[in-house]
Amino acid sequence: MAYESNGRSDSVSSAADRRFTLWRAGRRILSGSRPVTLHERLAELGADARSAVGPLERPDFYGDGVVAELEERVAELLGKPAALFFPTGTMAQQVALRCWARRGGDPVVATHPLFHLETHERRAYRRLTGLDAVWPTTAARLATAAELRGFDEPYGILMLELPLRAAGFLLPRWSELTDLVAVARERGAVVHLDGARLWESAAHYGRPLPQLAALGDSVYVSFYKALGGISGAALAGDRALIQEARGWRHRYGGLVYQQWPAALSALAALDRELPRLPDYLTQAQRLADGLRPALARVPGGRLNPDPPHTHQFQLLLPYPPERLTEANLRHAELSGDALFGTWTESSQPGLAMTEVTALTPALDWNPAQVTDSFTDFLKLADPSRG
Repeated sequence: MAYESNGRSDSVSSAADRRFTLWRAGRRILSGSRPVTLHERLAELGADARSAVGPLERPDFYGDGVVAELEERVAELLGKPAALFFPTGTMAQQVALRCWARRGGDPVVATHPLFHLETHERRAYRRLTGLDAVWPTTAARLATAAELRGFDEPYGILMLELPLRAAGFLLPRWSELTDLVAVARERGAVVHLDGARLWESAAHYGRPLPQLAALGDSVYVSFYKALGGISGAALAGDRALIQEARGWRHRYGGLVYQQWPAALSALAALDRELPRLPDYLTQAQRLADGLRPALARVPGGRLNPDPPHTHQFQLLLPYPPERLTEANLRHAELSGDALFGTWTESSQPGLAMTEVTALTPALDWNPAQVTDSFTDFLKLADPSRG
């Protein structure tokens, strides 16, 4: 079978197709959601429309209607004066940083080498906006208040990614976070929160969303990660910031003729998924409880962090990603248990990594079932264990 049109290798395409088929048919899914076809996704969108808007609601026209309703809902949830819809989080972040740099007259952002801004946005803040970045720490965690206080580089914006995904969806203690923000404000800097996963961070801290969002002068949130919406993001902050951001969104090409599918999906997801996030966090910790017994017998195997801080965490194993990918597929074929997503090389030599995400399907598992299924998976990954 050839897959020339999509640019992927046959082996990658074959693995993806096998996984799609097996995960749809699987009896249980440990990590992530059950994949759907395009027709099924359209049916879900229809259900979202019926639950979120009235039967006479019309499609938006350049961001009015249901998109404006979503913006108002997000501002209310986060306790901010205003919010603005963006087609992507990357665009939202670039616009936020540009606006703050202009208002403060300082183009330097204190970030981190593991932030999404540095690793997944092609240095857009530098190439498109002319900003510069400094790193108060390069450790696999957020900077501490002491590190920021002793940092000798000037900066006008402190950016914080909550949680720090590349470090294992890691969150600092609440007191550490508030102290960090206080130091930035003592230096006259504004604080921007990369809150792509802010929703689940609030569940970790057990605090209302407005209290967490108040730590940032602006905050970006995503609609498709924990919430499972189609796409899209929002930037929230004061009215002056959002008014300026509106103009830059247009300049960046983000004023789209119609965005009602993403907005409808997001509105429905906020109602459906936000109340479930505390349960997902609890279940992630139960999944970790089930993985630990077998991991204890695998040299180098571990969870990161342990225990998980959010409904997502990293699992690291001392085998090549290709072998773990095949074991994952073979285990699903033999048992009907669909365990993990993509395996990749980790930053630690000799260890492969996958991200475990506890969503609704994961609620079907208890720790003993996880232990049994994971043990069988490890025998396929390393036949010498049999």
